[in-house]
Parts: sequence; structure tokens; C-alpha cells
Amino acid sequence: MRLISFDALRTLEMPGVINVKPEDWLRRKDEILSADVLLFPGYWQVNALVYAWRRRIFPSINTYHLGHDKIEMTRAFEAVCPAHVPFTRILPSTPAALEQMLDEFSFPCVAKVVRSSMGQGVILIESQAQLREYAHANEILYIQERLPIHRDLRVVVIGGQVVTAYWRVAQDGRFHNNVAQGGAVSFEDVPDGALRLVERVAKELGVDHAGFDIAEVDGHFYLFEFNVRFGTEALNKRGIRLGALILDYLQH
Repeated sequence: MRLISFDALRTLEMPGVINVKPEDWLRRKDEILSADVLLFPGYWQVNALVYAWRRRIFPSINTYHLGHDKIEMTRAFEAVCPAHVPFTRILPSTPAALEQMLDEFSFPCVAKVVRSSMGQGVILIESQAQLREYAHANEILYIQERLPIHRDLRVVVIGGQVVTAYWRVAQDGRFHNNVAQGGAVSFEDVPDGALRLVERVAKELGVDHAGFDIAEVDGHFYLFEFNVRFGTEALNKRGIRLGALILDYLQH
């Protein structure tokens, strides 16, 4: 199998991969057209590679398009598993929409920036003043109920199959559970129900490389989002190497 990677760091463990700098994609067109799979292109590349040159990419085009911002993935979740999405409103940032948010949500609630990762665009809103400040700074209002949790699950999917999962536990007094924000990691007592939910949703949506974030409240599971280019620090410490898993999926 002839593989070309546009992200050498993510494919270090995959033997025989040809590395191409994203900016060289036109100059190396012939090589790209002869490849079986193109690995980890930039988002700005995927439409041309898939629709113009009709190349197979990994992660899949579904993964890229749905994972590009929180609005797209939330609406997809609401379509395939509405009972597993926290109460959410996504509206243009208008005075009327802001008043609707104030009517429908109590404090604290959670506001999100449409395109962000590592918890940086997830904001705890504790007052009307904070909500108005968020509305003033964003063209789209994405408001979600705050769930009573101090940890969440990161569930890693490769090729539509869960390959590992772990809890991310917030530091005392901290809102974010993300490892990049200081969250602790535990691979213990991961519930099977969460893994089954993620596998079902990933397969229905055609998502083949992602880190899903999921919460448990009284035995019920809620999907927050997924990240296409998720962190691997916790996996590396556990000795989990994704390269071999990706290669096995692509070859079968």
C-alpha cells in the first residue's frame, strides 16, 4: 500500500510512508495521484483532494467536515442520538437570541467557541454579565446546560472501532477536565455503555479517527464533541501506539 502523509509527526510509526509538506501538494501531484491513501491532510486541502482529485484520505472526509466545528458535530449528534446530547441552543448572536438564552438557561451554564480544542473554547458562564460579554464577542451563541460532573471520558476511535478510553479528572476547583488543562488520567472502570454509544455514533456518522468526549450522569451518557487531531500524551504513557492501529485499518 502506497501511503503519503502530510503530517509526519502523526505517522512516525508507520513504515514506508512518504512525507509531503502540505504546501507542496500541487508540485507533487503525480505522487499524490498514485497514492492509495493520503494521511492527515490539512483541512484546507481536503475538498480539493477528495472532490477534485478523487483521492482517499484518512481521516475520512466525514470526520473532517463534521469535526471542523462544534455546530456541525452537535447537530449531527442531535440527528443520530438526541437523548445523549446535553440541552443545547445554537443561535445567531442577536439581542433576541440573547434574551432567549437568558430565559431558557440557569446559571452556571456552558458557552462554547465554535472552533477550538483542548478546552480553550469552553467557558463556564456564571452570571448574566458573563453571558452578555460572551455574546458580544461571538457571532454565534452556543450555550449548553452544565452537567454535574467532575470528570469525563475520552474515547478514542480508529476505523469506527474504539481502541482505548480513559477518564479525565479535573483538578480540585477547576472546571476543565482536559489533560492539556491539568486534568488527571485514569484508565480504570470505563463503562461499556459509553464505548458502545461512541462506536454506534462513529459508525453512523462515518467518523474513523477521533477522540470523543463523553460524560456520565446517573448512568446516562452525554456526548460533548470529538476532536480529529486529539492529544496522545495519555496514550503514549500507557504504551498505546496508534500508528499500527491506523495501518491495520487501512490495509483491511
